[in-house]
Amino acid sequence: MTEAGTVQPAAFLRTTLPLGIDMAQDYDSGRYHSIWLPDHMVSFWPDSIWTPEFTDLAKASPSPHRHLDGLAVAAATAVLTKNTPLATTVVDTVRRHPSLLAQTALTISHLSKGRFILGLGSGELENTVPYGFDFDKPVGRLEEAIKVIKLLWHAQGPVDFEGQFFHLHHARMDTEFHEGTPPPIWLGAAGPRMLAITGREADGWWPAGSWTPEDYAAKLKVILDAGDAAGRDMSHFTPALTQMCLIGEPDEIDEMLRAPMVKSIILMMTARDLAQFGYEHPMGPDWRGIMDFDPVRLSRERMLKFCDEMDPQAIRDVLPVGTPKDVARKLKGFADAGMRVYKLMEYGAMGGMKFSAESAAKVRATEDEIAALVEG
Repeated sequence: MTEAGTVQPAAFLRTTLPLGIDMAQDYDSGRYHSIWLPDHMVSFWPDSIWTPEFTDLAKASPSPHRHLDGLAVAAATAVLTKNTPLATTVVDTVRRHPSLLAQTALTISHLSKGRFILGLGSGELENTVPYGFDFDKPVGRLEEAIKVIKLLWHAQGPVDFEGQFFHLHHARMDTEFHEGTPPPIWLGAAGPRMLAITGREADGWWPAGSWTPEDYAAKLKVILDAGDAAGRDMSHFTPALTQMCLIGEPDEIDEMLRAPMVKSIILMMTARDLAQFGYEHPMGPDWRGIMDFDPVRLSRERMLKFCDEMDPQAIRDVLPVGTPKDVARKLKGFADAGMRVYKLMEYGAMGGMKFSAESAAKVRATEDEIAALVEG
């Protein structure tokens, strides 16, 4: 793993319009472990409530889905920065063939002089099915894609590969690594099979749904055990965390939790995850969170029903909620469980423009509080 005891924040560079790439040089200051860039076609916000009726954010942006290509933005960021690693969080292996991912990763690695981290995941329904991609067996597809990427990176000369999803015939990739080192691969993973793949194949990990330090520690153990069983040196493995949270004073939190867009955070959680905290999911017992989410299909009526049935206390119980000190104490628990890099996704900003304007400052204050706790 990364150096024992070292805990650093990551910066998050939006890949939506309006593009915030002008922040890249600020993020290159040395404060951040890495700069994380998402790669989406659409966002996790229902179209039916992205209207002025429900949020003034709709007055600032006509759509929450104005996404740009995450890998293209990463390439641009590579030439605008000099020091901080860049990571995609995450690119799925459904929309892009592994040969393209392999070549693009090498390209950005050279542009960044070795600072690129290829963050991969198995994908979500919203970014694949509406565009005609085959979303069948996404985990198997991811595992095979990693094999193809590494085969192309490390093979000497043309290669052949016959898999379930991918086929190579005298394929070659002669582009050498930057200074002889391949880009690290990090995976977004939560289920047992994905965790085992992470241990066998990856250099870092984002949990796709780990809501308590105890759960985080248990999943990290699965990863490290799988790596050890495969004979890998896991001492440089990086456990990371993307943590949704609400930061504010008590009256601010109360107001945030009345906002439909903030309530929609629960749509990202599975029914199984929510049940661990004693709540029935408003979307039903089989809801699989981001795996089932389709922003177009959630009608105004369905979202009104969801918002009426969703108990805001669930968000308080599941996520770090409160002042910077409150949220920092929760993150300290994850650091004690092995987390070494984190990004706070402050979703109180979805409560409206007055909250979004202050969100970045609140996150920075919370990062300072976390540093004081883990270094104290």
